[in-house]
Amino acid sequence: MDTRLPPDVTPLPLAEAAPRAGLPYDRRPSIRSRAISRTLRLGFYPIIHHAPGHARGIRTARSGVDAASLLLRHSQRVLIKQLADPQVEQGGLERPVRGEWVLTREGERTARGAILYLHGGGYVVCSPRTHRPITSRLALDTGLPVLVPRYRLAPEHPFPAPLEDAVAAYRWLLARGVPASGIVIAGDSAGGHLAAALTGEICRTGLPRPAGTVLFSPWVDLTCELSTRSRARDPYISATAARRVARLVVGPAGFDDPRLALLASPWTDTPPMLIQVGGAEVLRADAEALHRALTEGGNDCRLQVWKGQMHVFQILNRVLPEASAAMRETARFVARVVSAEPAAPQAEAVA
Repeated sequence: MDTRLPPDVTPLPLAEAAPRAGLPYDRRPSIRSRAISRTLRLGFYPIIHHAPGHARGIRTARSGVDAASLLLRHSQRVLIKQLADPQVEQGGLERPVRGEWVLTREGERTARGAILYLHGGGYVVCSPRTHRPITSRLALDTGLPVLVPRYRLAPEHPFPAPLEDAVAAYRWLLARGVPASGIVIAGDSAGGHLAAALTGEICRTGLPRPAGTVLFSPWVDLTCELSTRSRARDPYISATAARRVARLVVGPAGFDDPRLALLASPWTDTPPMLIQVGGAEVLRADAEALHRALTEGGNDCRLQVWKGQMHVFQILNRVLPEASAAMRETARFVARVVSAEPAAPQAEAVA
């Protein structure tokens, strides 16, 4: 199957994508935001741009990312519970579900649903721990427990292995009494691609539809045709590095799996979606193209382009006012789409 972008899929003009004046995502970037962006541009971007495209370098990068994640502290007002369920009662029909629960003390007792969060990292690095600044804030702002699967990573496990693990986690929630009307799927960057692919797979296979989907800076086009056309000076992510990594993600099968090609998917009757993307990031065109595909299919999709912000700026919600505001916008979206029916998921750790 040819998964190249159709010739008419191009970034939206800036005027067409610009949000209305006075909204939080249309404000001039704060001094702190501009300072962090400059620092990353000078010190971190060169490292990302020359990220390795081979397995040994990826393993080294994982160690570095895990160590760096210790510098991004998450809120101490949440509980972290490890999850490791081999699902032996399913007779080998379901994949094991591993990861962690992030929840508040109150949410553990009164939750009416759950957020299934799929972390980013180019499908090759990061883990539930690296994204606790986002997942802990989601738990605090929404009152919902957040399940973060430890899905398999490339190059050892190319696509569709991550999607299989995401589907298993969604089915795990359903099997433990969480109604689909109380589940919100969310993810950032490659996890945004995975969250969108999971939503499409749920609709395609007839599983109960979730309440909504949230995408932070989604990596929509793994061929990187859109991002390499972009003129954005993203202080963090490099389109060149993304293209190198994408070859590891797809593995020997290449880009022929139709589940990779989000822009070619028949987007009909999807749950409501919220897409947040930084105005200065190289994946802005990806987010705009997906928003257009969803709205042209008659779906409820809201796009927020946060002026001057970088890739997955939400992870800095403890230091950036714009990131904190973006998380509040996300919480309002979750509150709108989640069913009010009480349903308490089993958040106990499984040995």
